[in-house]
Amino acid sequence: MRTEPPVAEPILEMTGVGKVFPGVVALSDVDFTLHPGEVHALMGENGAGKSTLIKVLTGVYDIDAGSIRLGGEDVRFTGPLQAQRAGISTVYQEVNLCPNLSVAENIFIGREPRTLGVIQWRRMRRRSAELLQALDLDLDVGALLGSYSIAIQQMVAIARAVDISAKVLILDEPTSSLDASEVEQLFRVMRRLKGEGLAIVFVSHFLDQVYEIADRMTVLRNGRRVGEYTVAGLPQSELVKAMIGKELAVLEQLDEQEKPAVEERREPVIAATDVGRKGAIEPFSLTIHRGEVVGLAGLLGSGRTELARLLFGADRADAGTFAFEGAPVTMRGPRTAMDHGVAFSSENRRTEGVVGELSVRENIILALQASRGWSRPIPRGRQDELVTRYIEALDIRPADPDVEVRNLSGGNQQKVLLARWLITEPRLLIVDEPTRGIDVGAKAEIQRLLARLSGDGMAVLFISAELEEVLRLSHTIAVLRDRRLVEQLENTDDVDVDRILATIASGVEE
Repeated sequence: MRTEPPVAEPILEMTGVGKVFPGVVALSDVDFTLHPGEVHALMGENGAGKSTLIKVLTGVYDIDAGSIRLGGEDVRFTGPLQAQRAGISTVYQEVNLCPNLSVAENIFIGREPRTLGVIQWRRMRRRSAELLQALDLDLDVGALLGSYSIAIQQMVAIARAVDISAKVLILDEPTSSLDASEVEQLFRVMRRLKGEGLAIVFVSHFLDQVYEIADRMTVLRNGRRVGEYTVAGLPQSELVKAMIGKELAVLEQLDEQEKPAVEERREPVIAATDVGRKGAIEPFSLTIHRGEVVGLAGLLGSGRTELARLLFGADRADAGTFAFEGAPVTMRGPRTAMDHGVAFSSENRRTEGVVGELSVRENIILALQASRGWSRPIPRGRQDELVTRYIEALDIRPADPDVEVRNLSGGNQQKVLLARWLITEPRLLIVDEPTRGIDVGAKAEIQRLLARLSGDGMAVLFISAELEEVLRLSHTIAVLRDRRLVEQLENTDDVDVDRILATIASGVEE
């Protein structure tokens, strides 16, 4: 479904863009066209190439192939400052301003109006107020930026970006921490800027928001452009299909392992009732039983990790209640969850998981030692016994407990992280993307391990972007969209990838 471009000449043309990192083709022959007075959504799953494309455009990375034209002229920026001076401004998800400075100082930082070297504070504050009023904001520009909400801070970042003679405004996940009213305020500003002829690139994982604000979209997958579409001409189900790369009606058969049978429910391990966190995930209710695998399905940004972190207490819920094995519990943090037998294997095994400088042994015993307290060290003999058992059970290679874990492959690092939590004998194991970025053999081993643990009575919460994995392992599938739990499906014979994708796309069960 290729669309005709708008009548206006493009302000930005990226043609045949390629970028290669050692061992990784990040972008291959990507085209992207942006016109004045439009909101153009850049869509794709994690690793699709969205961030790389933005960084190539703004000079963070050099391009290895292709060309970039801005305003009809060939350009190739050597850094973000040069791109900014040429009229390309970027506002990132994490507001890159200084909360300890005033609003006015943040808007003009690095380009303060001066006379004979002296900053003209009154002039700077007056111009700041004018810029913000143009965005329907009436703020005290002399107040510290940190005294305002994240939403207001983002508006200040946009005001700064617009004032730098912007021709192109890139908004990278600007709504990820905003509530509904704050999103609407941002969209009013975007519509005003669009009406003034500004070209806006909008990156978001919230499908409803894309369909509300964008005119066109470009979809990337695995570093390649899938297509360019009008928002009005592309149903959400087709967008999901384009992003994930699966035809809804033509999917490969699930291999080797059969779907687990839906057994009679056993006693609940954890029950979360109306649990939520503002800006992270809408209130949800979810019960996970002994011996049950609950799979979380949804696009990146749908709230899967946010849900898991609330269940583990890594983030504090501001609504709802928890019960463990039927008894109400006040969730004060991860220690509360661990005391009740919950383990959490993070998706980010490098920064929140394994400690690269420590040995395999030290990584495996870390959680058990923390639960005992550091004043009661685990005797070395007991360490050897436990570590050897789990190295053999999970086939961790090399089988040397004293090798630094950073020297292991990604799959073996993931096994070490699982061993760390299994050694604590949890009642509920939460695993977030345990098979991402590892080879097929290691992936199959981890899937078989989780199925075996479930069969032995352990409750498992399993998160994966690969829907075939979710179907293969789960008894129940909880579907999330736009940070809401929209449906819970029993994994019966009539549940397949088509049905999950349709539920993700529509927000209701088909």
